[in-house]
Amino acid sequence: MRSSLPFIRSVILLCSIFLFTLHSKSQSITSGDGKFEVGLGLGSMFFLGDLGGSAGVGKTFIKDLDLPLTKLNKGIYINYYPVEWASLRIAGNLGYVEGDDAQAPDKGGAEMDRRERGLNFRSKISEAYIAAELYPTWFFEKYDGLKGKLRPYVLGGVGIYHFNPEAKDVDGSWVKLAPLRLEGQGFPQYPDSKPYKLTQANVLMGFGFKYYVKERMYIGLEILHRKLFTDYVDDVSHDYYVDPIHFDQNLPAADAVVARRLYYRGYYTFPASMPYPEFAERGDPKQNDAYFSTIFRLGWRINNDERTKQLRCPVFY
Repeated sequence: MRSSLPFIRSVILLCSIFLFTLHSKSQSITSGDGKFEVGLGLGSMFFLGDLGGSAGVGKTFIKDLDLPLTKLNKGIYINYYPVEWASLRIAGNLGYVEGDDAQAPDKGGAEMDRRERGLNFRSKISEAYIAAELYPTWFFEKYDGLKGKLRPYVLGGVGIYHFNPEAKDVDGSWVKLAPLRLEGQGFPQYPDSKPYKLTQANVLMGFGFKYYVKERMYIGLEILHRKLFTDYVDDVSHDYYVDPIHFDQNLPAADAVVARRLYYRGYYTFPASMPYPEFAERGDPKQNDAYFSTIFRLGWRINNDERTKQLRCPVFY
């Protein structure tokens, strides 16, 4: 997490320079106060991590997407347009993500290691972010007004999100995993395993389109991907299982009992306290988790009277 801060600061600096430039340029081509849009979003959220997946060796991105675990995502947006071809968005989202090794198919390939591991999780995602949107086709539009216009766009930005992974216990209840430290986070016996923060930064990248059904109302569709700087959204990262005796040494007695039940949830039983080495790969620390959303949007433009209309350059007519 700490190593990602210089990159995030650089992105914020670039966005600030970009927005200052837009504001300066807008003084020469805009009259009035500029334009605002407010919008609502509703769609699906997908998790990309260590659990579940499709046949074969686990891969990144959509190859291992588990569609049955699609969860609801909803959001609210405010956009400000210093110029018509670019805007600044401030937004908040509430969603859920889930992963389950039971979703791995039973085809006898490399996916069987995940299926037999038997791990699962779910987490609520609360997110706020700031992003810049660019509308490249604005430069080719031939008439004033918005009704009937289709505007594709790309966007990128930075945000902050909160997660809190839970797993299903043997009685069907959901248990918060971070306090159980199932991979020895913070235990002196595992100095390389550090506790993870439940609130972290992310980087957002996406694209979409808007269609203005009226001069001041649009509908749209957007796909937004989040690059994360943690592998613990699903509470699974290390490629080994800890010795469960250390739960008794480092956790309250009640938590230690639950941790022993949940640290290994595979299909096999063993005469020793730990799984055999051939079954000991709990996660993949080489890849961080990620999630993305597909959102249908409905929005309204406000402060869009004659005093705030853009003056188009004749070269585009």
